[in-house]
Amino acid sequence: MATVNVPLVGKATNLVREVGRMFAVALEAMRLMLRRGLPIGEFLDQCWFLARVTTLPLILVSIPFGMVIALEVGSLLAQIGAQSQLGAAMVLAVVREQAPVATALLIAGAGGSAMCADLGSRRIRDELDAMQVMAVNPLHRLVVPRLMAATVIAVLLDSVVSAAGIAGGWFFGTHSIHITSSSFFATFSELSQLADLWMALFKAAVFGFLAAMVACYKGLYCKGGPKGVGDAVNQAVVVTFVLAFFVNFILTVVYFNFVPQKGL
Repeated sequence: MATVNVPLVGKATNLVREVGRMFAVALEAMRLMLRRGLPIGEFLDQCWFLARVTTLPLILVSIPFGMVIALEVGSLLAQIGAQSQLGAAMVLAVVREQAPVATALLIAGAGGSAMCADLGSRRIRDELDAMQVMAVNPLHRLVVPRLMAATVIAVLLDSVVSAAGIAGGWFFGTHSIHITSSSFFATFSELSQLADLWMALFKAAVFGFLAAMVACYKGLYCKGGPKGVGDAVNQAVVVTFVLAFFVNFILTVVYFNFVPQKGL
């Protein structure tokens, strides 16, 4: 008879419960938003903060990423004499896959860590308990604006990342592979379709929501003083990365099964 690793099963059970509690907090925050509305002032502050700390790093990451894709795909296309198809490959790689994931990673690493640290600091200073004493719900006042801001900014940044990545691929393709700009842009619609863009924006919104959800949960329930806040920030970033890649796989599988793909 096969033996069961009890500690491993216990860790898996705790992980599932932890994820369930994260989603429970997020759903409760959404319910409060529908009942009480969105705190506009805090929402705008969080939108500005996320845009300010993530836009430039995302652009600096996306341009080299587009160049790398152009280098690897372009060299392969050059061997079969199809350099003109570089634009089509860039759209698929950057718009559909790279842009949403890069947006999620930067929002989790820059914005999510700040959210977690802020809420964790409020927790260890008993500010959240003081808000509850004053009949102010921390979920509605603090969590809802952060969830909505991360979702909205992720969608907006996805377009910025896509443009920067394609620009990097165009620059490398025209200067190193020596294709013309007209052939690069003319092939955009050969492999991609409008559904790819909508799926990318939907992925970005989901990833932004997940990043804020994990960060807020870890910040709200951190323990152990300042060291606990640091541990919560590290856990929030790691959990968001793992969750984003897992959800990305699920969404991609669903997309490929329900949306017919274009071909040459």
